[in-house]
Amino acid sequence: MGGLVDAMAGGGGLISLPSLIAAGVPPHAALATNKVQSAIGTTFSTLRYIRSGYVILKLGVIGFIASFAGSYSGAWTVLQVPGDSLEAIIPALIVIVAAITFLRKDFGMKDREASLDTRHYFAAAGFAFLLGFYDGFFGPGTGSFLAFGFVLFFRFGFLRATAHAKLLNLASNYAAILAFVIGGEVYWMIALPMGLANITGAWTGAGLAIRGGAKVIKPVFGAVLVGLLVKIVFFS
Repeated sequence: MGGLVDAMAGGGGLISLPSLIAAGVPPHAALATNKVQSAIGTTFSTLRYIRSGYVILKLGVIGFIASFAGSYSGAWTVLQVPGDSLEAIIPALIVIVAAITFLRKDFGMKDREASLDTRHYFAAAGFAFLLGFYDGFFGPGTGSFLAFGFVLFFRFGFLRATAHAKLLNLASNYAAILAFVIGGEVYWMIALPMGLANITGAWTGAGLAIRGGAKVIKPVFGAVLVGLLVKIVFFS
């Protein structure tokens, strides 16, 4: 289920991470194990989006590199600076994102992709680095914020925005996994079976998103924002 939801709108960790912690996996190991299993599924959903032609490859490659660098920087920084203060900021950000998304009925419903020039690629690199840094430093809702950013700033429809968000989120996951593997935090005997199950959900979720487009993705996106807000406000 986590892979299916994540492939469509991000937020799959809202399902899988609490399950790992409830099963008795220590918090750091749960985060590491969840990143690995999530990245396995996200790899396949990203490939499906690329195969379907929804990713602009040059934009995606630039964003991937910037997101990886940002996430690794964020993971290093969080070891030096506590991230608790972000918990007060994120709920307000979620409310703003939800208001923009759902008060404008046409938001993300149509793909208004314009021809991209050098400015767009620089903007994508900066945007990807910042959200990659956020993912490495704190993390909740990164995939959803990435998709929202592509709709808001690049005027993509939710389908194309989600496709690019998956690729960038995959990069930030890989960077975090690198740090966790070096730290010896991954429970491989749990991560690999979960990852195999995640592949099915991720592939199915990407297919549903491709067939249904923004009409399917937007409600799921809204549900993820609500779930993220509830988790941070009441269960952090």
